[in-house]
Amino acid sequence: MTLYAKDYRQIAWKALSGKWGLFIGVTLLYSLISGACSMIPTVGAIGSIIITGPLYLGVVIVGIRIIRNERTKAGDMFEGFNQFGEAILLHLVNGIFVFLWSLLLIIPGIIKSYSYSMSTYILADNPGMSQSEARRKSEELMIGNKFRLFCLHFSFFWWILLSILTFGILMIWVVPYMQAADAAFYNDLVKDEREQKEESKKDTVEQVEDIIQENIQF
Repeated sequence: MTLYAKDYRQIAWKALSGKWGLFIGVTLLYSLISGACSMIPTVGAIGSIIITGPLYLGVVIVGIRIIRNERTKAGDMFEGFNQFGEAILLHLVNGIFVFLWSLLLIIPGIIKSYSYSMSTYILADNPGMSQSEARRKSEELMIGNKFRLFCLHFSFFWWILLSILTFGILMIWVVPYMQAADAAFYNDLVKDEREQKEESKKDTVEQVEDIIQENIQF
């Protein structure tokens, strides 16, 4: 069954029940740390590159666990540092590629950003995977799904507008809500892919069984 923007928002809202405080704290801490790093003169840019990738990976890890109703805690956001090198490279290379595509025109850059959008989630789900594999897997996963994710993001327009009217205060709730909705979107894509693989395996097993039975009868 195809899910739509409202479905992912509902899944996220339901999953965040009783965990709003946790995810608000995680996303707020991420914003404060990454923002503080970028404000440091000279070394701030380097520090931001080093810190932001692993920290964002940690936020994604927590978000996925919330959507899957798995046990998680605020400290889990630092698990991204367990994949320190790959997290940094993924964040950096994705940014470079999107920038280069944006030089052609803004639209190609936006399209590529959506192509790479699931790469951090894939890396979070597959700790042994390289950043290049995660990016390639994201591109495959997002074929035919980029516009669906765009619609999900656009569906938060009024929330963002209300946040502007409240001088950004409402973003404390909107950011984790959006992050959880993205995690729900990813989880749905992976679920569909897993079901397809299982169906393919079943078909293969059935074919092998048919061949064996035919040979036995012969």
